[in-house]
Amino acid sequence: MQAIHCLPQPVIAQVHGVATAAGCQLAATCDLVIAESGARFATPGVKIGLFCSTPLVPLCRAIGRKRALDMLLTGRYVSAQEAEQWGLVNRVVEPDALVGETEKWARELAQSSRFTVALGKRFFYRQVDQAEEAAYAHALETMSLNCLAQDAQEGMRAAMEKRKPRWKDR
Repeated sequence: MQAIHCLPQPVIAQVHGVATAAGCQLAATCDLVIAESGARFATPGVKIGLFCSTPLVPLCRAIGRKRALDMLLTGRYVSAQEAEQWGLVNRVVEPDALVGETEKWARELAQSSRFTVALGKRFFYRQVDQAEEAAYAHALETMSLNCLAQDAQEGMRAAMEKRKPRWKDR
């Protein structure tokens, strides 16, 4: 699970059907989640005497303590729509559109500089649990590094010239 946050590329979970325990953990761990409208999420271990300890880690970070405890202590199933409202899911689509919408989203993400996406993703996970002051200090450092990157220079130049940027991924 920890390797997902270390990958430079965004990782999209595509959820069809039911994501329980480790499946729910995987969805909560991924950077982005798209689910079909009939998908459901649960951490039902408590119903068989096993508390879902490892799913708890990304789940409470994704949806907050109260909602995570609701799922963990009751084992109840949460609909895709409720999971979207809670922040566990980014997008809910009809079942027949799931694959196409996931691929469309991945292509959209691939249009950006790989360097910039990797830098931003790395910064996001490093700062997310820091105190606000430390996070801002880290943000200033990251933004300065980003501004000096070839792709940032190319992106700003392309915007001024009203053309599509040509990324070098540096």
